[in-house]
Amino acid sequence: MRDAYEGGKNEVKTNRRVMEGRQHVCREDEWKVVIRYDSAHEYSHVDKFYRNGRSVKKELHLNLKEALTLADEDIKDNWKAYQKAFMED
Repeated sequence: MRDAYEGGKNEVKTNRRVMEGRQHVCREDEWKVVIRYDSAHEYSHVDKFYRNGRSVKKELHLNLKEALTLADEDIKDNWKAYQKAFMED
């Protein structure tokens, strides 16, 4: 497995109020989403994914700008820990 961090796809669309931030990890030559910050369900939240298919959603109670800032900082600072948790579960 490559030790890989794709940083994320971060975007804010204020007219549609969409926020998304992602971190990917490479496993067996396939990119998998490990953590995703978004507002797809009309509220800001984070989804954590695990190799066994389990996922956990947590509401953030933040506006879109605050959530995007949190996503950028959290992924930048903690991507290796998220990668490790994904691979171990």
